[in-house]
Amino acid sequence: MSDMQLMFQRYRKYIFYLLALYVLGWGFTKYQSVFLGLLLGTCITLYNLWIMVRKHKQFGRALDEGRKTGSLGTTSRMAAAGVAVFFALKFPEYFDLISVIIGLMTMYVVIMIDYVIQHSRA
Repeated sequence: MSDMQLMFQRYRKYIFYLLALYVLGWGFTKYQSVFLGLLLGTCITLYNLWIMVRKHKQFGRALDEGRKTGSLGTTSRMAAAGVAVFFALKFPEYFDLISVIIGLMTMYVVIMIDYVIQHSRA
């Protein structure tokens, strides 16, 4: 299994733990719109990571076969983030906009924490 696949599995596991915490926060606190915004943003960032890993594999295969390479899906990832912000703006009673934006940035924090953990082991 490639390093990218191993990293994706680790990141996905961490994100699922965070999503479980957000669901508990949504269910047991009075800050439901905050936790629902975190859920929405984090789900979109997980989807964006999945798109990036898939495009990375396609990009590598195209280079190995000598074919032309496409983009890495920046437009589709930006559109997914735009949809999340759209929902937060359209339904402010359900989704807190700041929480959605923090959720969208969650993957970068997970990547940095995983980097520190993996390099402290080595």
